Amino acid sequence: MEKKVAAETERLILRRYKKEDIQDLFEYLSDQEVVKYEPYKPLTLNEAKENLAWRISTDEMIAVELKDSHKMIGNVYMGKRDFEALEIGYVFNRNYWGHGYAAESCSALIGQAFSNGIHRIYAECDPDNRNSWKLLEALGFQREAHFRKNVYFWKDETEKAIWKDTYVYARLNDNV
Repeated sequence: MEKKVAAETERLILRRYKKEDIQDLFEYLSDQEVVKYEPYKPLTLNEAKENLAWRISTDEMIAVELKDSHKMIGNVYMGKRDFEALEIGYVFNRNYWGHGYAAESCSALIGQAFSNGIHRIYAECDPDNRNSWKLLEALGFQREAHFRKNVYFWKDETEKAIWKDTYVYARLNDNV
């Protein structure tokens, strides 16, 4: 089965996941620093294999590949929501941070979604994840909410929830 390319930019190919992505996926999902703000811990190779099977099965996870080397360096999540909306998220290999790849890939996918009639794209992020919300602001998103201690992913050694705040950002389609 041919894997469909979602989009291309000057430096990137945005596409469906494939079996051959396992080493590149494991490289960033096993990195504690990369998954610091995610609702999961660093993955083992077997967990990454299970995760890859899910990624291959969905069109909501978009692999980001470098055109020049064909290395898969991260992903953008574009989850379908009610009312012609999408939720966006992104996770990238730490070795490729600071090169504009997240902005380039998100910008291309946002433009594509809006041209396809999507009304609203939103994102949720940890207020401590400054790089993430700064990227959202650079992409034209506005902070709509700051939910205080509204979610937890982990519990401490006494089984008490470790509550976290959430920022919600959104961008509306100016063309609809």
